[in-house]
Amino acid sequence: MTKPKQVFRRVALSILLLFFIVPLIFAQDADTTKKEKIKKGWNFGGLPVVSFDSDLGFQYGVLGSIYHYGDGSRYPEFDHNFYVEASKFTKGSGILRFAYESDRLIKNARLYFDVSYLPDDSYDFFGFNGYEAVYNEPWINPDNVNYKTRAFYKMSNKMFRLRSDIHGKLGIKNLYWTAGAEFYNLKIGSVDIEKFNKGKDDEDLLPTVDSVPGLYENYQTWGLIPDEDKNGGQVFGVKAGLMYDSRNVRAHPTKGIWTEIGLFYAPNFANSVDHGYLKFYATHRQYINIVKRRLTFAYRIGYQSSLVNQGPWYTQQFIITSALRGATSDGLGGGKTLRGIKRNRVVGDGVLYGNLELRWKVVYFQFIGQNFYIGLNGFADAGQVVKLIPTTAAQDYEFGVDVEESDYFDYGAEKLHISYGAGLRIAMNENFIISCDYGRALKADDGTSGVYIGLNYLF
Repeated sequence: MTKPKQVFRRVALSILLLFFIVPLIFAQDADTTKKEKIKKGWNFGGLPVVSFDSDLGFQYGVLGSIYHYGDGSRYPEFDHNFYVEASKFTKGSGILRFAYESDRLIKNARLYFDVSYLPDDSYDFFGFNGYEAVYNEPWINPDNVNYKTRAFYKMSNKMFRLRSDIHGKLGIKNLYWTAGAEFYNLKIGSVDIEKFNKGKDDEDLLPTVDSVPGLYENYQTWGLIPDEDKNGGQVFGVKAGLMYDSRNVRAHPTKGIWTEIGLFYAPNFANSVDHGYLKFYATHRQYINIVKRRLTFAYRIGYQSSLVNQGPWYTQQFIITSALRGATSDGLGGGKTLRGIKRNRVVGDGVLYGNLELRWKVVYFQFIGQNFYIGLNGFADAGQVVKLIPTTAAQDYEFGVDVEESDYFDYGAEKLHISYGAGLRIAMNENFIISCDYGRALKADDGTSGVYIGLNYLF
């Protein structure tokens, strides 16, 4: 039987080869002097979903985007965009999503709407406060003598999400107000071991959580996850903020600044907790054109932290934004924040993160009546918890002789988490962008590496 690590290496090698082979193939016949075709009216971009994410597994399903470009005078800007996806990952998660975006529905404002159901039978949970929560890779490695269970850092998380965001003009060039409302219903529990054991050979069976509890179950025992919150709950919150946006193109900017600050408030009467909470968030992004239409340096710096009270533990991994760029906004760690680092590895009450990217559009060409380009990018990502979630309950807990506290906690150890890697982009008509990134963690405490295939640039 082929080992998972061998499969992963083959996938990673294949993707790295694509970085170099695909651009060379298309470059043979590409006419870089040919002008782009101006798109008008309706345009459809759809494809079967066959992708891979190291945290989620192989993905299969269908997705599609319908763009309306009007009379084409604003191309590549569009009037309306409808997005639909139905897909499933082999590690137990799925995506059912409908999203809509337009700046024509409301005068002088851009509307974003999203309704999604995101079930995940194998959701990552590595504890709180980054490196203060020790990651023990041997415990999930069946080939190691210290193996416990592959599901040790997993739980079940089925989330329904409904959100709407609006960006409105303020009458000052490039300055906007932002507002939004978000509703989440999360049903959380232990991994369904019986489901994961179906069809497995005896040597591959997972032990029950009663015999070998995972970190999610241990956090309940140690009082870090309260009984009343252990199975999730519902969250409703509203947002308000300011945004400065001077990007020349929104889907793949080559110059400009995109900065936003805001507040997220979740009142107690609309939530499953007995107190409301308030968070501040800020994100700065800048795009610097080095070679026109070819080479761009881009970076992002983000920060968020609670101001009044703390949100429930099951919301601390949410990265607050004024509009979604993809199906999920979890972190830090994984394909949307720190590529190559385990998903949700860096979770705290306040986090700081950054991304650096050098983006090269290798070749432009036309195919089947559409405009395409192929691009490569190199990147470095970093993040850190800057405001800790209190863990005094665990410090006061009387651990038994067979359990070492140091196996789970390293108080004061949190510092910068760093990863690096490279990516491939294939774009149709400037807006429909297929992405593939391969990232590596700098430290083994964050995992090893990750491959992420999806849509759009990271920011």
